[in-house]
Amino acid sequence: MRFLLHPARAVAFGFLVAILAGTLLLMLPVSHATAESGSLLVSFFTAVSAVCVTGLVIVDTGTYWSMFGQVIILFLCQIGGFGMMTAATLLGLMVNRSLRLRTKLVTQVETHSLGLGDIGSVAKLVFVVTVVVEVITAVFLTTRFYAAYPMSFAEAAWNGVFHAISAFNNAGFSIYPDSLMRFAVDPLILLPIMVAIMVGGIGFPVLHDLRMKIRDPRHWSLHTKLTLLGTGVLLLVGFLGLLAFEWHNEQTLGALSFMDKLWSAAFMSVSARTAGFNALDIGLLNHESWALHYLLMFIGGGSAGTAGGVKVGTVVILVLIVIAEIRGLNDSEAFGRRVGPQAQRQAVTVLVLGSALVVTATVMILRMTDLPTDQVIFEVVSAFGTVGLSTGITADLPSEAQVILAALMYFGRVGTITLATSIVLSKRRMPYRYAEEHPIVG
Repeated sequence: MRFLLHPARAVAFGFLVAILAGTLLLMLPVSHATAESGSLLVSFFTAVSAVCVTGLVIVDTGTYWSMFGQVIILFLCQIGGFGMMTAATLLGLMVNRSLRLRTKLVTQVETHSLGLGDIGSVAKLVFVVTVVVEVITAVFLTTRFYAAYPMSFAEAAWNGVFHAISAFNNAGFSIYPDSLMRFAVDPLILLPIMVAIMVGGIGFPVLHDLRMKIRDPRHWSLHTKLTLLGTGVLLLVGFLGLLAFEWHNEQTLGALSFMDKLWSAAFMSVSARTAGFNALDIGLLNHESWALHYLLMFIGGGSAGTAGGVKVGTVVILVLIVIAEIRGLNDSEAFGRRVGPQAQRQAVTVLVLGSALVVTATVMILRMTDLPTDQVIFEVVSAFGTVGLSTGITADLPSEAQVILAALMYFGRVGTITLATSIVLSKRRMPYRYAEEHPIVG
């Protein structure tokens, strides 16, 4: 048990327990529309995808799973998005009204909070934001489903609740086999989902900072400023890129009206960074759009939110390092602040290891299949970034490749958290330093 008390290991173990429990529940006959026991692989893959808020599936969610099974999937998404350790901290707050030091440390792993004194307020904010955003989104979606589509109120309400929770947790699960393609020309469906995705994916430290200093941008933390800047740039790049690459593609944007093109491109830009919903057929996008998705999916969203990927902050820090090196500066700077060397090393480590995972998994799956390389890369990056978008090959992959994707989803969700925390907690002061040399670079 002492091994599991390490905060980073506790987070990884908590997610693993949730996956195993979800697998067992999804294997029950009551979880299936046919009332038969499900296969181990299908149940395991779906549980991993739900807990890791990815959305990749090898069966149709709306027809394969019963109402009970869909509720289990939704519950697993909520656990994965909310954060295992954050949930445990909230329970402790409600019961004891106080936090023990170890609980604070464990929660800090999941929230990436900078100070122990902020843990309680961040945990409360997680709970409040989760409930408020999911309820408001569900109300908007339910109203629209009931008013504009041939659904009973009960059906509209279930659709609204399911997609609201899935959107806020950036899970990407949909009851519909075409995800949200049938709503590509309905901004009253797309807009609430986009807002929920962005609020959930921006990161709770940013939301906490904005809540405390919303009228004082000058005193926002450097993390908040970098995350908001990076997010804005990525959303704009994704939006303009998709418009440029798909404008004349009659199988995607080309067949839509001017405003519908704008809405669909905006939605795909938001969703591509980690949410996994799609309003356009991914398999019919041009190859340039797939390449753009590689970038957006790999980067993902903000730290300590429901998003995946290597995180916006990581990439922005790396850009600052490059800019400083080009300009001949000793320090990486932004907004009148200097980025510490520890953050720079963590950013490089996360990017290198994430890239290594993607390359290794891609090579392994290519050895198992005859599928085109670009489709395999898309699937692998989507799994690692816990995005859930697919060109349509997930169900056709051999079981070994599906297991690799499941492992990628797990490491993509908990790997960066575990890695960053382990680096911080294992930092040692050496009593000596070696003589410095300068190897040739480039």
